[in-house]
Amino acid sequence: MKRFFTDKTVLLGVTGSVAVYKACELVSRMREFGARVHCALTASACELIRPATLEALSGNPVITEMFGPHVSHTISHIAMARDADLILVAPATANILAKAAHGIGDDWLSTALLAARSPVLFAPAMNTHMYTHPATQANIASLKERGNLFVGPAPGRLACGEEGPGRLDEVPHILEAAAQALYTKKDLVGLHVLITSGANFEAIDSARYIGNRSSGKMGAALALEALCRGASVSVVSGPAGHPLPAAAEVVQVQTALEMHEAVFDQLERCDIFIGAAAVADYRVETPSAGKIKRSEEALVLRLVPNPDIIAEVAAGKDPGQRIIGFAAETEEVKERAREKLQRKKLDMIVANQIGGKSCAIGNDRGDAWILTAAGQSEAFPQVKKTTLAKYVFDRLMGS
Repeated sequence: MKRFFTDKTVLLGVTGSVAVYKACELVSRMREFGARVHCALTASACELIRPATLEALSGNPVITEMFGPHVSHTISHIAMARDADLILVAPATANILAKAAHGIGDDWLSTALLAARSPVLFAPAMNTHMYTHPATQANIASLKERGNLFVGPAPGRLACGEEGPGRLDEVPHILEAAAQALYTKKDLVGLHVLITSGANFEAIDSARYIGNRSSGKMGAALALEALCRGASVSVVSGPAGHPLPAAAEVVQVQTALEMHEAVFDQLERCDIFIGAAAVADYRVETPSAGKIKRSEEALVLRLVPNPDIIAEVAAGKDPGQRIIGFAAETEEVKERAREKLQRKKLDMIVANQIGGKSCAIGNDRGDAWILTAAGQSEAFPQVKKTTLAKYVFDRLMGS
């Protein structure tokens, strides 16, 4: 996530919702990721949070009025709207959405939105009935039609006690949407990317399974990279400890057979298929319906092969579809990956070292190689998975 924010300037507009406390975490996280953050508070927001709090967190003066002491020519609404890489309004009330939709500029933030030339991302937060009101929905539709971006709101219990849509989305989801807005390289627009991610759990009995240590971090990194580059993304995910981007369409599965079925349900509409999951090569032939009782006798399990998902995908691919595989090996990593690339007729393969200090499985980084059907080969020692995801799409798109 960090590389999407590093050296970027974000104007955070904070309006009068009880969810203003989440603005503190947004500022902290964006600065942690290397962004320069400037905050502008409406008069209502100042009733709910002290400007000094956001000033301390951002390291910059907080703008609270059109002609206040902190408003110099360098942070005027025109200058900031020109210089910001992103304007993020979070939380965004029905009031600010109405002003933005109808071109009303009666305070610093609404005027800056009129002058904006950078992407604008709204994170709505309000009462359910206010959000679903036809006027608010019309305002949102109008803003979207003009190219403004939205994240949330989330459903749930609101501060007023009602249930329904209107909660400010979670901070990680807002940051993901901000990353997508900040990333200017949109070379995947109009393409659909299908990714497999995570592990498979193959049942032994009703309580036990055979699995592996895949964390799902690589699949999540690939999904976010594809979203940031403008693709629509589907992920078929086995069990994983790492969350997937909120904007991805996710199908959760457990076993390799379930993953196989889900992949082929979606395969027809994808342009790029990436098999990043640690798919189980074998399953127990006949899992026990109940829990197997412990005994002093040896337990023998008969394992049978699972379908080779990526080989089947590559064998039946349509013209124009591109297929990328992964190979995790303990030795002769590059050579075995090359053999797999050729045997399965893939367009590209990413080889990972597993075992030892360079192990990629379950970690944030590891030794990796990218090999292509055209014979290209590149090594990436101890590369972060988020960076490796960028390299995969760079090589795939020839950039």
